[in-house]
Amino acid sequence: MEILLATTNPGKLREFSDLLGSEKIVWRTLSDFPGITTIEETGSTFRANAILKAGGYAKATSQWTLADDSGLEVDALDGQPGIHSARWAQQYNAGSGDSANNDLLLKQLQSTPDDLRGARFVCVLALADPTGRIILTARDTVAGRILRAAVGGGGFGYDPLFYIDALQKTTAQLPPHEKHQISHRGKALRRLKSLMDRIDLENVVKGWV
Repeated sequence: MEILLATTNPGKLREFSDLLGSEKIVWRTLSDFPGITTIEETGSTFRANAILKAGGYAKATSQWTLADDSGLEVDALDGQPGIHSARWAQQYNAGSGDSANNDLLLKQLQSTPDDLRGARFVCVLALADPTGRIILTARDTVAGRILRAAVGGGGFGYDPLFYIDALQKTTAQLPPHEKHQISHRGKALRRLKSLMDRIDLENVVKGWV
């Protein structure tokens, strides 16, 4: 069974492969389709953007396609950066990439007291058939708070700033297997896998004409 994962991010590919398996699924990424037109994330919610990407890339490649839209919601910023998480610094002409995003977030929260730095990671997944029809969606979250400095060298994105009190660690300090158990993406993927098993997706894909 082949599934296109609508990303070029190697970190996401590792997480999806670890959680959904690589024995029965042959994973493709957008890197396998050079020159493909980028699907613009014009939705106003994580779910809308996940659906846009899954359906759009499925139509463009005639592949079963799994897309996610995830990000960080910070209470003190009224839920921002939210759907803009990956390009947060770019929006403020403050650079681009994970380091720039983290630096900007720290500056924006500089005067915010520790007890008001609550946040959550959100992940929404969408699976589309080769015609672009959305078959399944799943959503989950993980709650934490934003530190005043980065801690840990693992993960990606905002992981070094995202602290979970119950674990006394940032998500960048967690080994992959532990992160998968508690992360927004890990929980959403397990929810999606349960739905895939319920509809016997492997046989649905095999029977696709």
